Amino acid sequence: MSPALSEDVTDDDLTTWALAASRGDAEAVDRFIRGVHSDVRRYVGRLADDAQTAEDLTQETFLRALTSLHRYEGRAPARLWLLSIARRAVIDSIRYKTSRPRVSDLADWQDVVERTQPTDLPGFDEGVLLRTLIGALPDDRREAFVLTQLLDLSYEEAARAARCPVGTVRSRVFRARAALARSVRHPEGMPIAA
Repeated sequence: MSPALSEDVTDDDLTTWALAASRGDAEAVDRFIRGVHSDVRRYVGRLADDAQTAEDLTQETFLRALTSLHRYEGRAPARLWLLSIARRAVIDSIRYKTSRPRVSDLADWQDVVERTQPTDLPGFDEGVLLRTLIGALPDDRREAFVLTQLLDLSYEEAARAARCPVGTVRSRVFRARAALARSVRHPEGMPIAA
């Protein structure tokens, strides 16, 4: 099956060939594939990571199309039908790649991980300090702070979760923030009980 065919192929031509191919006409299968091959290749090429992936997805698209061609009834133009199959092949490929762990042949994988970490986030030391400061809060204030500031619940939702009035949650969050601010300014004054 050579992909080269005249550029004058219309949607009607493709649909006619696809319908004939669905009834078992081998020559129509060849014409259909050659008539739409470049469209499919361009489409998946724009969505794929690289040329090899695009070629693989083009082949996958035609494999899927040929196995379901017997069900094609011509309700939509054949080019659209095939491009929808190509779209599903690309989506399935992306899902497959993202669901699999990435393999690395680098000997020092920890160094690679450390170099790829965002630099604008708090570092390990700051994270440990923040965790320690929050952990030093009294239980009721820590709960209110974590619910509203870390889990992003509204004060009403936090009040329901903590089984207390909304005003109490607001007060506990206010006091927790004040205590954390004091501890950051004066870390030697830990623990924070006030």
